[in-house]
Amino acid sequence: MASPRGAATVNGFMLAGIIMTAGLWASGAFASGVPAAAPGATITSIDLPAEVGQPADRLTPPGPTIGGCPVFPANNAWNQDISTLPVLARSTQMISTIQSIGGDDLHPDFGADPSYGIPYLVVPDDQAAVPITYDAYGDESDPGPFPIPLTAPVESGSDAHVLVVQQGTCTLYELYAASRTTTGWRADAGAKWDLATGALRPIGWTSADAAGLPILPGLVRYDEVASGVIRHAIRVTFARTQRGFVLPATHFASSDSNPNLPAMGQRLRLRADFDISALTGAARVIAVAMQQYGLIVADNGSNWFFQGATDPRWNDDELNQLKRIPGTAFEVVDTGPARTS
Repeated sequence: MASPRGAATVNGFMLAGIIMTAGLWASGAFASGVPAAAPGATITSIDLPAEVGQPADRLTPPGPTIGGCPVFPANNAWNQDISTLPVLARSTQMISTIQSIGGDDLHPDFGADPSYGIPYLVVPDDQAAVPITYDAYGDESDPGPFPIPLTAPVESGSDAHVLVVQQGTCTLYELYAASRTTTGWRADAGAKWDLATGALRPIGWTSADAAGLPILPGLVRYDEVASGVIRHAIRVTFARTQRGFVLPATHFASSDSNPNLPAMGQRLRLRADFDISALTGAARVIAVAMQQYGLIVADNGSNWFFQGATDPRWNDDELNQLKRIPGTAFEVVDTGPARTS
């Protein structure tokens, strides 16, 4: 005898429309007025899906936050789960081209050494604003003043990024090639971001990053790794990129039209079939994020270098496990066409 739609067989008797939630089981009642099975009864089979009277509530995991501010809305591209998005048709050729140019393996560009990584600072909403002077890309930069104290940390090296989140306003301020003046800052470029909306830069504009993207949302941060989960994409660089960008990037930094080079804003993910079971600690958390949220191409630089926030608490032995992941373990995800305007 066939069971009715949504029926289950319990000790030889058929029950319809069973919703097996903890509360219903505890109360001894089923949905649709169907009587509960006798105590000790065993479900031996479920022939068809149960019917429910109303859709279940689906909870959205909390997105990343810094200084009490959301780091863009949950549906922002940085916070998008790309684990099920289609692979770009040109993925194989693109990965092969990347591998032929420079470093072949993944490389964490941060660690316990305070001279590595990109630092950031959280300031209160009453932080005094100081003047900003631009040298190179002032026509594509947001005018000052910015609430960046002269004590703000500066990234080591020529990029000299400065990143500041202002609480209350939940605004992110970023500078590129920054240096202190007597009363404020001088930089090649600067941008500010509304962390509540995630609004893009004007198309064609750069930012403190070559791709016209914010930097801070793509950094791996110690506190989120310590919590056991990263819920955003990770910033990555490549030695050569193409003359084009994929939104949310708004700017390219190349004259090469080779379509097998990655574009700014291109999304890559660690393949689901790549075995990460041997990874431990921070390496495991980061690898899972790379499978779920992936990487976003943000600048020209060393191949497969991905960035994290400066923090002396990093365990270099854990991070170094990631250097054993080859670039061939990644695939390029189709999140839209590369464009030049």
